[in-house]
Amino acid sequence: MDAEPNAAPQADWTGAIARARAHAPYLSSALDRLPALTERLAAGQGDAALDWARAAGEGAPSVGAALRREKQALALALAIGDLAGAFPLLKVTGELSALADRALDAAIAEGIRRRVPDAEPAGFLALALGKHGAGELNYSSDIDPILLFDPQLLPRRERDEPGEAAQRVARAVVETLAGVTDEGYVFRTDLRLRPASEVSPLAISINGALTHYESSALAWERAAFIRARACSGDIAAGEAFLAAIRSFVWRKSLDFGAIAEIGRLTAQIRANSRGSVTVGPGFDLKKGRGGIREVEFYAQTHQLIHGGRNPALRLRGTRATLDALAEAGLVPPEDARLLGESYDRLRTVEHRLQMMQDQQTHSLPVKEDLLDEVARLDGLPDGAALIAELTRITDAVGERYDALVMANLPPGSGTGGGSAVAVPAPAQEDLRDELMRMGFADPDAMVSRIEGWLSGRMRALRSDAARVAFEAIRPGLLAALAAAPEPERAMARWEQLLNNLPTAINLFRLLEARPALIERLARILSLAPPLADALARRADLLDPLIDASAFDLPGTLPELVDEFGRFEAGDDYERKLNTVRRKVGDRRFALGVQLIEGVNDPLEIGHALGRIAEAALVVLTDAAVAEFREVHGEVPDSELAVLGLGRMGGGVLTHASDLDLIYLFTGDFAGESNGRRPLGATLYYNRLSQRVTAALSVQTAEGALYEVDTRLRPSGEQGPPAASLESFARYQQEQAWTWEHMALCRARALYGSEEARGRLAAIVRDVLTAPRDPVKLRTDVLEMRARMAEHKPPKGPLDVKLMRGGLVDLEFLVHFTQLRSGAGLDADLGEALRLLTAQSLLPASLQQAHDVLTRLLVAARLLAPDSLKPVSAACMALVRACGYGDWQDLETSLAQARAQVAAAWAEAFDEALEISR
Repeated sequence: MDAEPNAAPQADWTGAIARARAHAPYLSSALDRLPALTERLAAGQGDAALDWARAAGEGAPSVGAALRREKQALALALAIGDLAGAFPLLKVTGELSALADRALDAAIAEGIRRRVPDAEPAGFLALALGKHGAGELNYSSDIDPILLFDPQLLPRRERDEPGEAAQRVARAVVETLAGVTDEGYVFRTDLRLRPASEVSPLAISINGALTHYESSALAWERAAFIRARACSGDIAAGEAFLAAIRSFVWRKSLDFGAIAEIGRLTAQIRANSRGSVTVGPGFDLKKGRGGIREVEFYAQTHQLIHGGRNPALRLRGTRATLDALAEAGLVPPEDARLLGESYDRLRTVEHRLQMMQDQQTHSLPVKEDLLDEVARLDGLPDGAALIAELTRITDAVGERYDALVMANLPPGSGTGGGSAVAVPAPAQEDLRDELMRMGFADPDAMVSRIEGWLSGRMRALRSDAARVAFEAIRPGLLAALAAAPEPERAMARWEQLLNNLPTAINLFRLLEARPALIERLARILSLAPPLADALARRADLLDPLIDASAFDLPGTLPELVDEFGRFEAGDDYERKLNTVRRKVGDRRFALGVQLIEGVNDPLEIGHALGRIAEAALVVLTDAAVAEFREVHGEVPDSELAVLGLGRMGGGVLTHASDLDLIYLFTGDFAGESNGRRPLGATLYYNRLSQRVTAALSVQTAEGALYEVDTRLRPSGEQGPPAASLESFARYQQEQAWTWEHMALCRARALYGSEEARGRLAAIVRDVLTAPRDPVKLRTDVLEMRARMAEHKPPKGPLDVKLMRGGLVDLEFLVHFTQLRSGAGLDADLGEALRLLTAQSLLPASLQQAHDVLTRLLVAARLLAPDSLKPVSAACMALVRACGYGDWQDLETSLAQARAQVAAAWAEAFDEALEISR
């Protein structure tokens, strides 16, 4: 018979069978027992052999017998296909894992029906962990499922308690899979990975398991669940359970403590590993240095650290995870490739060991003749060649693993594992001397403060583990705080940060792993009150700063919409609100740090803040609309549109900006929605607009997002929250005041279909280009500005918005010119100025004035939020952010910009502005 056309070109089926008969007693015996399967394999019919193996249990007298026959046949087919080079590693491990899924499913169903014969299996499930969860079971692997049940759904006899019924099913599952007969066994089954396995029953209620993982789970259990999946039984319930414990597995903040945990575990494994320490007879391919487990731990350590913030890393497969880490720039691509190829080779040799006698072994034979047999089964000349190859592989793996994990193992961790041991604080006199050398003005007072931190007053420093982690960063932290631009302010805010944190271990571990962050943290605490306040609420805002890309400007609006709109499968509305808040918070914080460090132009940062806000609005409005439609349906031939005004419309925000919005809708206001709770169109959009405002502004577990101001809507606060496009157009054309038309000069459609946006833009354009009395326009503008100056004076010398000759005066000039001429109609004030000066409608000097004022506004909102001249260090940060050499240069530039605005004002209105320094 000819080989199948899709078989691997280099497949050597004849050689594989010959090696199996010569060197692997278990495979040789199986070839003799299964002649029909052997015939297909000899003919190179790999896929046909697998089909035959999967059906080998048909007609068996019991579920257990059927599964044992299928397992024997599939094991033989996969082994010969593997040896022939026809089946790649992932096909072999994937087929074995799929068999384990089917076997568990059949055993669960059979266990339920032993007590309730006619029952439809429900309320009982298996979670696959480790290699089974990853779809990477080895050739002679056991399985380590966690068995859970739902007391309300599990079929049982009336007199059986739910827990008792579940234990009967669990015992039946183990008996079916692990019981040995003359036909062998299905899978050795180990249930010790369940919560509190020393005292807990074999099957645990879903609620009981949730309580364990939410309150008392151990660190190793997090790593175990990286590769967990619902594999058998009630899979939907299993997936819901895994979604419920997602926050346990995937921490929101970077978790550098995972390195220490994995390092301690590795030290224990290496110390307790039997057999040869170096590659040679008796070496353990799984647990030895540079072995299989260290590649897996390498990948999982990175996942534990970064996976909470980067869902793309939440993969089960080891090779796939290494590739994703390289793609994310977290490991060098050459290391990911080397580790992946090494892993595949180590797993292949592991399979050769297990094919010999169907034993769950990972150690090279001690006897030289048996080592030669393993090598020849693999196609190598002898054991020496195998040892040489494995030595090269494990040396390369061990070197990379040690650099990641063992080098970061805290002193004294050794093989002790478990809880941390408190490190004594330095003696008071030594600490005083150390603080004096650092430059603290009053070292005695600082000693008292630090002792207060460690006395138990600070919740974040009450545990031994927290004090150990703090001690590791204490010298560097204190030195950075002493050298900070404003040491006392930085120290006070550090204390505020500690006071607000329930635990600070992750923060301490992050600072230990990335010492350069400590100095940056000290500058943030000294210079930027809004960022310091944000950190006190969310210490993990520092996490993205470990990556140089944190100092890149955010991408385009579509890219940000895509980023903010990536939710986890099954996320409800509240989780979506929280996700967007976290992502926006990360982005805004990073832009604030860029201002402090003077990395990017404040003008570019202002535009970036605008893109972030617009992307958040689009994503959250989509989410609010979808949530609202579930109850109320949608109004046919109608949709919501959102108009942005002010800085939001212009697309340039500061860290303190609110969002000026108007909610509008298309279609007939007399229409009605088609949901199970229908609403008239006007009421529908009024409620929907309130839902959108709440999505943007309401306080959730992750805090608030933006303040939303809708007072610019038709009829102001007296008007309804949303209006139809027709009524909006009518109001603007017939009733609106001049100041409302000035506000429209910075109006831009932010949300809605392309058609709705186009209609809205046309309405705005028609209003702004309508003929108007220039005398009345001038009078209205001057009256309005005088009224504003009277009721809203500048708050301080850096209030470049409200000071005369500042941004408000510049905006009034631009909007007056736009309404008078109908030209320069762009919502971006800077772009409008460029259009107007190009037509000689305003002096070209105003472009420079605009840039100076806007740069200072964006930077000062962060570095001088009260508009007063800040302390000297913050003054210099402001100078650096705006691109000046010293404070005098900044003041001179500001005075010049104000004078340019005043000159243009005098020319346009024949009125002098009073400008004082």
